[in-house]
Amino acid sequence: MDSSTRTSSAAAVATEERRRFNLTTFSSLQYRDFRFLWSSTFFTAAGNWVQQITIGWLVYEMTGSALLTGLVSGLRAVPFLFVGPLAGVLADRLNRKYFLIATEVFLSALGLGFAILLTTDYLQVWHILAFSILSGLGWSITNPLRNVMVPNVVPRHALMNAVALNSAAFNLTRIAGPAVGGILIAAFGPATNFFIQAISYFMVSVLVWFIRSPMKAQPAAGGNGGGHGGSQGNRMFKDLAEGIRYVAHEPTTLALIIVGLIPSIFMMPFTQSMMPVFTKDVLHVDSRGLGLIMASAGAGAFIGTMAVASLSQIKRKGLLLIAAASIAAVTLMVYSQVTWIVIAVPVIAIQGGFQMVYNTTNNTVLQIITPDEYRGRVMSLYMLDHGFTPAGAFLAGALAQAFGAPTAFLFGGIVTLVLVLLLATRAKKLKSFTG
Repeated sequence: MDSSTRTSSAAAVATEERRRFNLTTFSSLQYRDFRFLWSSTFFTAAGNWVQQITIGWLVYEMTGSALLTGLVSGLRAVPFLFVGPLAGVLADRLNRKYFLIATEVFLSALGLGFAILLTTDYLQVWHILAFSILSGLGWSITNPLRNVMVPNVVPRHALMNAVALNSAAFNLTRIAGPAVGGILIAAFGPATNFFIQAISYFMVSVLVWFIRSPMKAQPAAGGNGGGHGGSQGNRMFKDLAEGIRYVAHEPTTLALIIVGLIPSIFMMPFTQSMMPVFTKDVLHVDSRGLGLIMASAGAGAFIGTMAVASLSQIKRKGLLLIAAASIAAVTLMVYSQVTWIVIAVPVIAIQGGFQMVYNTTNNTVLQIITPDEYRGRVMSLYMLDHGFTPAGAFLAGALAQAFGAPTAFLFGGIVTLVLVLLLATRAKKLKSFTG
């Protein structure tokens, strides 16, 4: 065999190895419009994480109440129950690009107004409650909308990689955002963080403006494109009902939506809304310590999503979902017993990593199996899990108030693990799903 033949053979082997393991981590970034959407994710995520850490710390500093801290964080999710499904209908009917721009401008103005209020002496707890609800209103629109735009800017074969990279971008800012937010609270006070949030959301609208891809949902062959007679209101509710019927008659889609509810009720409210309570009362650290803990969870989440992006052709995706959720639950139980920050940092990083492996895999599978004409409605129904987090946040706050933060975290981990394992024994199609 001559040298050219050996070189050609080696190249073929390398190509086959890359294909087999799908180590094309950043392949979706070759598409111009996805680069703009992906870049905008950094700004929207930065605004989100700065707000998350600041709002929880602000409430707990003002009231000293774990219950109110959980309630304020949970209120942000309420609009996902009522506005989210209708936003999904609009995402399947309107131009998704301009819809997203309008919503981000609203969030920017809201953040600016709240920042100005914080610089005065008139701030009361009810202002924070109102701000949480209004910001949740904006996020109940942008979350499904941003997700359904991904398939519009990349070809189908690149979809799983693109969804994973989009999640990775969100979680990359989760590393720096909380840490920087905690430092800024300590150095300049919370108002600065909301000014930053306002700028971040405005930058999102600027970047999305440059996307050129068509942003109208494409009806499937033979579909009616969501057209119905009657008033606009009736048409919207008929479209929503049509989306619900689609999910009800697609067993895999329904299973993926149901399994998404478990961590969102019994895991995320504890790791997000109760973290200020845990870090202050158990780890005995200030806002900078809270920022470090949240950043560590973000680092783990980023590694998890990058793993999914790099190995997006992995088989047995259903089994991966169950395994990742189970490990995340176990590590939450371990975290509940930690009292030193040097141990808490790596444990919460592992928990965040496996939680994001689960979330990203669930999201990407849903995006792939759902036709574009239903994608907005399906993703808005999938994100109803956000709407149930107030119940989880209230439960977490009540448990922390009555029994302490460690017991609350332990409870969340145990319940998550039991429900996930129960689902694994019942939902045979989900566990064996290969995608």
